[in-house]
Amino acid sequence: SESDAGGMKEVIAMVSGQRVYSRLKYESGTHRVQRVPETETQGRIHTSACTVAVLPEAEDVDVDIDPTDLRIDVYRASGAGGQHVNKTESAVRITHLPTGVVVSCQDEKSQHKNKAKAMKVLKSRILDSLMADQQAQMAADRKTQVGSGDRSQRIRTYNFPQGRCTDHRIGLTLYRLENIMQGDLDELVDAINTYFQSEALAGQES
Repeated sequence: SESDAGGMKEVIAMVSGQRVYSRLKYESGTHRVQRVPETETQGRIHTSACTVAVLPEAEDVDVDIDPTDLRIDVYRASGAGGQHVNKTESAVRITHLPTGVVVSCQDEKSQHKNKAKAMKVLKSRILDSLMADQQAQMAADRKTQVGSGDRSQRIRTYNFPQGRCTDHRIGLTLYRLENIMQGDLDELVDAINTYFQSEALAGQES
């Protein structure tokens, strides 16, 4: 969904491929950006952040949702500034009452398609919450110096003036930010996956 400033306040994307979730799941967390905006006249560095959640796509068998636990609202889809892009009530907002999870979708012109998309995202978020609870229970008695990997923690900094990308969980700094921003993540992802796999093995042995 677009922000009033012309950017994006929320982006939902689907990534497919072999072992894609196991490769990207550790990207969940708070990503910090340090840059000098074009509007900055004195060269000061501004810091901003965005949160990333990587969720496995839920199949129908993964999450059993009671239809009576859902509140479904429909409304007119609108663009930035409140301009209506659809004269019919095609946008859908689904609220899962027991958990309070809310998902909205207005990508499609069809209310039916928007509802189907919203339900898929809703199931994924509920599944993610259940998995997080299980992982938290397993790791409750074991903490590491770099933190638990919880998405509320800052996991990485992108410093544009220095061309630097630092992952704070494993202490890895790479001075190839431009390549990373173009999607060349293999070196980062490989190092992070190796670290957390080693942590998981150490936890099983202890």
